[in-house]
Amino acid sequence: MPDFRSILDDDRIYYFDGGYGTLLQSRGLPAGLSPELWGLKEPDVIRAVHQDYLEAGADILTTNTFGGSRPKLGLSADPFELNRAMTAIAREVAGDRAFVAASIGPTGHFVKPLGEMTFRELVDIFKEQIKGCVAGGADLILGETHFDLAEAKAVVIAARMVCDLPVAISMTFEGAASLTGTSPLTFVDTMQNMGVELIGTNCSAGPEQMRDTLRAWAPRLSTPTFAEANAGLPELDANGNTAFRLQPGPFAAQAAQFAGLGAKFIGGCCGTTPAHIRALRDKVGDARWQRPSRTDTAQLVLTSRSVSVPVGFDHRGVIIGERINPTGKKQLTAELQESVFSEALRLAAEQAELGAPVLDVNVGAPLVDETALLPELITALLGRVTTPLSIDSNDPAAVEAGLWAYPGSPLVNSISGEPGKMERLGPLCKLFGAPFILLPIVGNKLPVTAAERLAVIEDLLARADALGIPRRLIMVDALALTVSSKPEAARHSLDVMRHCRDAWGLPTTIGLSNISFGLPARELLNSTFLSLSMASGLCSFISNPNSARIQETLHAAEVLLNRDPQAASYIDKFSGWVGGGGAQAASAQAAPSGTASMPPVQAAVVKGDKDNVVGLVETELGKGMSAMDIVNDLLIPGILVVGDKYETKEYFLPQLLQSAETMQAAFQRLKPLLEEDGGAGARPVIVMATVEGDIHDIGKNIVCLMLKNYGFEVVDLGKDVPAAKIVDAAERHDAVLIGLSALMTTTMVRMEDTVRLVAERNLRAKVIIGGAVVTEKFCKAIGAHGWSTDAVAAVKLAQRLTQ
Repeated sequence: MPDFRSILDDDRIYYFDGGYGTLLQSRGLPAGLSPELWGLKEPDVIRAVHQDYLEAGADILTTNTFGGSRPKLGLSADPFELNRAMTAIAREVAGDRAFVAASIGPTGHFVKPLGEMTFRELVDIFKEQIKGCVAGGADLILGETHFDLAEAKAVVIAARMVCDLPVAISMTFEGAASLTGTSPLTFVDTMQNMGVELIGTNCSAGPEQMRDTLRAWAPRLSTPTFAEANAGLPELDANGNTAFRLQPGPFAAQAAQFAGLGAKFIGGCCGTTPAHIRALRDKVGDARWQRPSRTDTAQLVLTSRSVSVPVGFDHRGVIIGERINPTGKKQLTAELQESVFSEALRLAAEQAELGAPVLDVNVGAPLVDETALLPELITALLGRVTTPLSIDSNDPAAVEAGLWAYPGSPLVNSISGEPGKMERLGPLCKLFGAPFILLPIVGNKLPVTAAERLAVIEDLLARADALGIPRRLIMVDALALTVSSKPEAARHSLDVMRHCRDAWGLPTTIGLSNISFGLPARELLNSTFLSLSMASGLCSFISNPNSARIQETLHAAEVLLNRDPQAASYIDKFSGWVGGGGAQAASAQAAPSGTASMPPVQAAVVKGDKDNVVGLVETELGKGMSAMDIVNDLLIPGILVVGDKYETKEYFLPQLLQSAETMQAAFQRLKPLLEEDGGAGARPVIVMATVEGDIHDIGKNIVCLMLKNYGFEVVDLGKDVPAAKIVDAAERHDAVLIGLSALMTTTMVRMEDTVRLVAERNLRAKVIIGGAVVTEKFCKAIGAHGWSTDAVAAVKLAQRLTQ
């Protein structure tokens, strides 16, 4: 076979194979057993499935290694050997007729702060798996069905560190976002920053729903894409097995439309068979692929887990909030020296509320180990703000440590002409997909004239090009030197901005306040220089967002540069403006936080302020408020607001978890007082478990945390729990509810075992179910009392069933 990369630019449409789980189950795979481990014992069955897909017209065969990571296989298995063996079978069948894609699925673990695993540990797990796939003869690495951006990113990094094979990465979405809040466009932005060769989506939806995903990521898409939909939603057949009802003909008619939405590769996921792929290929016929045209020409994009910030000449100017920097800040310095982040988190929240789209993070205080502290602060910030971060340090080791802690595409501030710095940090930025600020300084001499600065920039660009660093990762610092000592400095900065825009198409940034150092009325100079700079092509600037004049200038300039349609943002912020820095002018800049009018404890829950909530509770206790009143009047109203924000997609899983943990911290402080007052009382008991054969417990753990916050006594039995054990525990604890979780179609059928046992023993417990593959129809078919799609819905269901 040719190199897989060679087909990415031709005009053909290619076909992945289809689903494996339900197909293998129909050929003997016992429900709940690992398809990968079973495949080692039944290689002929795996070989036959590959052969069937090849004969159906699949151009890419997917290895039976989706769950081949060490956390999925268990400690007794050899991940390298299993992945090598499963890939070798696919290679043998494919021969020179098809490519082999090494399937790398989720591990079932979150990285910090959502879970306990570090990003490095996750990368190491994937490296072990990918090494086996490479040894078995894979043509490309295929990360698929990922629902967290950090884990998808870990697959890409692991693949780059192990081999030079092309990487395809696919995310599964629940409507407009993934489980942890990543939109299709933010996913594409991040993966394109990393240079992924093929970007896709699979699972979670049928073909009709998946079309929305392809449309959502189209504006900035420049990479070939693939789409693999399910054969509809899962149901139970007459024998109690999972079934997907969308037949090959209707599936092909719907999935063929992916080609018109720019997909170069099309295939199937859960429930699809060789017949589906054959029908799909026949339906698409001789249609040719055309690379989609971008409608958004951002020069550079920064991302967090849930937010994209495009930077470019046709986009609004981006404020990079400068406040998380210990220079001149005694309290922040003192706290950083003690590894305390309260002030840093406060400054982050304040700047985010004031509308700063990006936050600069610098921990360079005396006596601080930046390499240890910077990633710790970044991790803490991930739980508090959704804005992308700028990793700011002169220490390359600290920058690298920060990159290992960040799930999206951060900005690196900065790479200068210092000997070896480009060579050290440039490849890291390329590996992690991190855009960086190119700082035109060599040694201790500041280049004053535009010609001097442009010469340094040109040299640094040549060095970046030699390292294979794409221009989409580069933003130039135009250098703001103080006009009090160098009167011509501002004009030279403007010349640099214009040249970067017109000659190189590169975005620029600047440290805004440097221009006015040593002069009076600094904000007047800063704002005027900002206006001139934006007209000259400046795309972002490092500044304090808590400046009315800067905010006024920024928004006014956007109107005049035709980047605020119908002046909508300007009118919204300044319709009540009073000149001269009056009260209305100052207030116009701040975006409402939604918590300003709340009591402090309630606001802490809504904001997820885990560090300070206990102190706020102590304050209320000191005022004479009872523990029960704090729970009923402050904590519960706070978590209700969080639930509403989650349902309306204003909050996503990271914010939900942070707020839930904040409430738990407050409740643990109050629990002894509640017991003393007799206010704790008997709480309704719910037994929670992931069903037998299923080792996924992320969703269940989140539901457990939320249920505790709403007053339930939760007995968590863990994962892979037999029905008899679940029912025994319900009987022993006199539970009013049993909550069951399953992620896989092959294990969801085990839920019915528990429902049947509860009925046989005539227990009062009602059974509720949840999981990515669970539907209302399935719930009714097995006789469960209710089902939910997420943690908030599960709490509401539990409350309704226990009233």
